[in-house]
Amino acid sequence: MPLDKPVGITLLGDFTKTIQSANLQQFAGKPGVKVLSDAHFQDMKSHLIKLYAGIQPQHSFVDANGSIFDCIPIEQQPALRGKTIATPIDIPAPQSRAGEPVADRKPIAIQPPLQSGQKDSLGNAMTCPAGTIPMRRVTLEELTRFETLQNFFRKGEGTTGRPPVAPVDAPVAEAPKPAAAAHAVAATHRWAHAFQNVNNLGGHSFLNVWQPHIGANQIFSLSQHWYVGGSGANLQTAECGWQVYPQKYGRSNPVLFIYWTADDYNKTGCYNMDCSAFVQVNNGWAIGASIAPTSVAGGAQYEIQLAFYLYKGNWWLYLGGTSASNAIGYYPTSLYNHGALASHATEIDYGGEVVGTTSWPPMGSGGFANTGWQHAAYQRDIYYYPTAGGASFAGLTPSQSWPKCYTAQVTFYGSPWYETLWYGGPGGNNC
Repeated sequence: MPLDKPVGITLLGDFTKTIQSANLQQFAGKPGVKVLSDAHFQDMKSHLIKLYAGIQPQHSFVDANGSIFDCIPIEQQPALRGKTIATPIDIPAPQSRAGEPVADRKPIAIQPPLQSGQKDSLGNAMTCPAGTIPMRRVTLEELTRFETLQNFFRKGEGTTGRPPVAPVDAPVAEAPKPAAAAHAVAATHRWAHAFQNVNNLGGHSFLNVWQPHIGANQIFSLSQHWYVGGSGANLQTAECGWQVYPQKYGRSNPVLFIYWTADDYNKTGCYNMDCSAFVQVNNGWAIGASIAPTSVAGGAQYEIQLAFYLYKGNWWLYLGGTSASNAIGYYPTSLYNHGALASHATEIDYGGEVVGTTSWPPMGSGGFANTGWQHAAYQRDIYYYPTAGGASFAGLTPSQSWPKCYTAQVTFYGSPWYETLWYGGPGGNNC
């Protein structure tokens, strides 16, 4: 049983009872509802019932997007049931190296939001008791904003969720409209990014956080890492970053997100802890929660530090530092079913991604890469972990296939910026 009754929040047990009794007619005709049929609605119900089976939260709170987070015992999380929890290690950084002098830039680290003394809008403590981790509560309201359960799990509507494997500087051919889609115009992805083909066990960067506006006919805007292996239908990724995705999260604050796929975004993969995949071990951060403050054009630049590292069969996510205490959790390599990422990745990739239909949202700050410090989005101190051990600064190749809308450029600076990607742009109707 819960240790407390949070103010203004339905207890998880009562919430699951409402799922069991729910029917499609309760959602039909509501704004944003897209679920295609009662059969798909029943799939959504079944998933949530299974996801929350046996979970007994000790506390709950809401974030700035209005998402509910339940503090659940670590061993009750879906990806860990009946399994032994793994242990992280400190991970290395490259040796200092000379580079282009850096002007007086002082980005500000975003602090872990779940700390003693923090309260949500309802007055509930925004912290989880020892031995528990925060798990975002997925609702039928959220699921029914997608046509099917599988569409909910996908990276985004339309085409694949990562940049083309080969460097391109011309528009990418658009994918055919999915057969199940009911939209008049298929959603498509755009990127401005930088990559390196190299065998690796993960990598690292600081990402400054913005709040791009998502308008009509637009889906999401994000900044992230991709660690990639395999090709074609066997392409596999581990991903992390921040995104603004109102269709999923209900509001437009940037959130911390993770994603994975083992089959080129086809039948595997999901965000955050929306399916049984990621194991969380650290309760200082809530995956899928709003992060703040956000960067200001011409003003303060706020950033988060992220890394992935493959260690003893687990892709560990680090947030806010690279010591073992900064390890948030991991993707077990068993998810990759003996595929490429079961042993290592072959490409590192960093940058921005947007999705739209007849219009595409701003990426990052909305400023082009050449506007630079305090105006363009960036990822700095980018390095990777070679399979032989240690850490090496990246040698990235920028790719900007839609330069009228989004650009990317790479510069190697001195400490503490080192390999840095500037990227972004305003988007618009002609991308």
